Amino acid sequence: MDKRLLDILCDPLSKTPLKLLTKSQLDVLNRAIRANEIQTTDGRTVSGDVASGLITIDGKVIYRIDDGIPVLLADEAIGTTQLRDFPR
Repeated sequence: MDKRLLDILCDPLSKTPLKLLTKSQLDVLNRAIRANEIQTTDGRTVSGDVASGLITIDGKVIYRIDDGIPVLLADEAIGTTQLRDFPR
């Protein structure tokens, strides 16, 4: 993702800056998704691995990136409190 774009992106609700998920964070997230343990903030179960994503700098909320486009919809966000042993 273009660094200039990343520098201006923020969580649509809290306005907290975002950064790219690390490989270890993606691995933990995708393991939990495969185990059907992850829901979006509107309560829908997440299906299918996340190829890349953004996380708020406070580590509380994840947004997926689909085909290079950040999906910054509050209803489709993933709260990290549902992830055990999530690396910060």
